[in-house]
Amino acid sequence: MYTLSEIADAVKGKLYLSGRNDPEIEDLLIDSRRLISPEKCLFIAIVSDRNDGHKYIGELYGKGVRAFLVSQWPVSPEHDYLKEFPEASFVFAENSLSALQELAGWHRRHFRIPVIAVTGSNGKTIVKEWLSQLLCPELKIIRSPKSYNSQIGVPLSVWKLNPESELGIFEAGISRPGEMERLEEIIRPDTGIFTNIGHAHDEYFFDQKEKVREKLRLFKNASLLIYCADYHLISSCLEESSDYQNLKTFTWSRHQEADLRITQIEKTAGQTLITAHFHSQTLSVTIPFTDEASVENAIHCWALLLNAGGHLKTSKCKNTKPLLIDQQVIATRMKSLAPVAMRLELKEAINNCSLINDSYNSDINSLGIALDFLSQQNQHKKRTIILSDILQSGRDKEELYKEIASQLSFKKVDRIIGIGRDISKFADKFPMTGNFFPDTDEFLTHFPLSSFQDETILLKGARLFEFERISHVLQQKAHETVMEINMDALVHNLNYFRSMLKPGVKTMAMVKAFSYGSGSFEIANVLQFNHVDYLAVAYADEGVELRKAGIHLPVMVMSPEEQSLDTLLKFNLEPEIYNMRILKLLDDAIERNHSSNQEKVCIHIKLDTGMHRLGFAEEEIDALMDFLEGNQKVHIQSVFSHLAASEDTAEDAFTQDQIDKFTKMSNYITQKFSYPVLLHILNSAGTARFPQAQFGMVRLGIGLYGIASSPREKSLMRNVITMKTVITQIKRIRTGETIGYNRMGKADKDMVIAIVPVGYADGLNRKLGNGKGKLFIHGKPSPIIGNVCMDLTMLDLGDAVNLPGTPEENQLQVQEGDEVIIFGDEHPVEDLARDMGTIPYEVLTTISRRVKRVYFHE
Repeated sequence: MYTLSEIADAVKGKLYLSGRNDPEIEDLLIDSRRLISPEKCLFIAIVSDRNDGHKYIGELYGKGVRAFLVSQWPVSPEHDYLKEFPEASFVFAENSLSALQELAGWHRRHFRIPVIAVTGSNGKTIVKEWLSQLLCPELKIIRSPKSYNSQIGVPLSVWKLNPESELGIFEAGISRPGEMERLEEIIRPDTGIFTNIGHAHDEYFFDQKEKVREKLRLFKNASLLIYCADYHLISSCLEESSDYQNLKTFTWSRHQEADLRITQIEKTAGQTLITAHFHSQTLSVTIPFTDEASVENAIHCWALLLNAGGHLKTSKCKNTKPLLIDQQVIATRMKSLAPVAMRLELKEAINNCSLINDSYNSDINSLGIALDFLSQQNQHKKRTIILSDILQSGRDKEELYKEIASQLSFKKVDRIIGIGRDISKFADKFPMTGNFFPDTDEFLTHFPLSSFQDETILLKGARLFEFERISHVLQQKAHETVMEINMDALVHNLNYFRSMLKPGVKTMAMVKAFSYGSGSFEIANVLQFNHVDYLAVAYADEGVELRKAGIHLPVMVMSPEEQSLDTLLKFNLEPEIYNMRILKLLDDAIERNHSSNQEKVCIHIKLDTGMHRLGFAEEEIDALMDFLEGNQKVHIQSVFSHLAASEDTAEDAFTQDQIDKFTKMSNYITQKFSYPVLLHILNSAGTARFPQAQFGMVRLGIGLYGIASSPREKSLMRNVITMKTVITQIKRIRTGETIGYNRMGKADKDMVIAIVPVGYADGLNRKLGNGKGKLFIHGKPSPIIGNVCMDLTMLDLGDAVNLPGTPEENQLQVQEGDEVIIFGDEHPVEDLARDMGTIPYEVLTTISRRVKRVYFHE
């Protein structure tokens, strides 16, 4: 804990104290939405291309925050922080992000403990989490929460170092040249692990060699670096630079001589035996995973443990002793490695509940992240957390659970169900309704699950407590075909579009048609949390569903119907007005609904500029104006139009003509009113391709889900939706036999097929049958054979399975229960749509509601 004046000195900032108090600071906050406790909190107002933290100072001041680090003084001539916020204290720095980094580096220099840093293209988070699992019996460890490895995430992680810490493990990721130097100054690692070289962020580097050189800067002051010698570029970059002459390396390899020479990798029944030569010995470990990524990550951890004696200490005192872990202990612990939960999942649960599943990880830092996710959910008024003991925190237990109780109270959690002997011991610290059990068995045996009703449940437990058993009984749907919606990718795409907008341009997000098949309130909650300005739905009942789920953003209804106008007014929804008939019907409805909570009904005028679907033609505008001028019942919130072919370069002249017509028609309307009216015409593709026509707002639709109008744009966006299923059964088919309805699938040779539980009732179109479409197993395509059935589809596994005479290198080990990708990151929905002869919109919006949606944050 530092005083604000100490922090000002550390970042070379100018200090403005309120009164005589010099606030003590314990927590750093960079996102106003993630506030847990305002006391002893410093808000750092970071300015980025997409946002400006200074906008949220007033909001946080109102919530009790009294310490701020800013880089703008004042915000504008008419604002003065000292007058506006008289009880607040401020530190002024030239650059708030640099100040955060300097502060974390200064904090790091207070600790003389060993620190491990992990970088590489893939596997950083897994290696970090597994090292923590492997070393926690001996050491009190501080590590990066989740995958906090960025220019902001690293300083926030290092800030968590405290006087009880005996080891730090931090991951570092970069996307551009020059970034690793700053992270090295913050982490100052003694030991490093370079996991591998991949193609992430290649676009920002001249070549792979430049990227490796940049990553190696993390270890310029380290004493040991562990890496795989099979990545030859790492070795060559180390040899070419004089900066690493004093850096000791420890290498492992499958193919050449190395300090740890892997001699055999044997995979059987869900586990892998790894054998190696080390110091003239033959050693082996077994891990409970079989995928190649886990094998590589585990070997990095093994190499670190074999070197721990010389580089990790068991005490922070001067008379430190090496940490010695013998090979038998290493082997025992590696065999017990637990999966790392890389994401928070939101699913439908019993009795109209929502379930947030974070059941493999329980520490104080990840609890804060999970509570943030819980606070985004507005679909239910009641919030419940099922929480296990917090293990290996190194903290006084009474103080730990007192702090957790404070966090839960601040985040407005209504009920806690505590599972574990420690948390049960301190049940009196929790002010909300509580039930406590010594273990998961007791909870499942004695707690009435029927008491869960219309609430959001956060499931947060350490692996030891087997909370997956609780998740299983709480989940609503068990259909093995699922749609996974990546909320982080959705926010990434939103911010991609925001980065193109001129200052002050607003965003309207389209959530019609069940948000393009992705969900209603689930998507709207995330968009609301990330400060979208407007939502748009097709019909009033979609807007009503959002209102009932706690969505308070303004909502435009694009196709208001006569019978829905009363409901529309009741729920404060804003209709699109596209002709005189609907306007007059609305006028009548307003007369009928004097009790409406709207002083004036906001409307959105739709103009037809060439789409020739809905909207006022130019010759109809005078009649519209005659009706609206002087009308005290309605307020024109926006005037807009719809581009017909914004993604098609061959139609750019037509698109520009539409924009010109819209400019002329909208100007004619807005000049007749004294108040400001929003204008908007651009959709996702138009936002990227016609920046000169942003007006006051843009409408973002399918682009939010990573569907792009060009390959370049696609490379800058992320896929949001993955649809997957599993293999239900594998069958051998003899030559001449037929498969499926109408015997449309025929075997012209002996073959093996897989049956998967997805059909046209799930949204897999029948046009994909008989070889027109393909699904993917272990990354390889498997054509659909025969007709697509209502609930099932058959796949031709071809020569990829163990048929007589198939060369071993061409065989694919396929088993019942294996995952099958319908579309996703590597196999985009655009390809599936092309096979169907349609567009991605149709594919996404026709996926059945019976397909379970799983929403997750990475």
